[in-house]
Amino acid sequence: MKPLLPLIALGLLTACETKTVYSPPATDLPLFGDGYRADGDQCRRVGESAATVEYLDHTADLVACPEDYEGLGVFMTETGGTEVARIDGWVLFSVSREG
Repeated sequence: MKPLLPLIALGLLTACETKTVYSPPATDLPLFGDGYRADGDQCRRVGESAATVEYLDHTADLVACPEDYEGLGVFMTETGGTEVARIDGWVLFSVSREG
């Protein structure tokens, strides 16, 4: 019976559900906030830098979403965002603040 105990314990451990934590692509983009539209969203607002200065507009938010984000189409539809660039694995959108 003793040799079976480690196998049973191993089986129980492998049956446990593991939670995957999203890790955004590394970037030098000046991302800020804890999500665009709601805390925890994968998209983030982007600040001013040499890479983003030409995409900034005082009437719109500059927002970056990971390129592999499955909700890109929904994001564009819901926000009316226009893709302006792709940098370091992020898609940059200009999202109008003028309803």
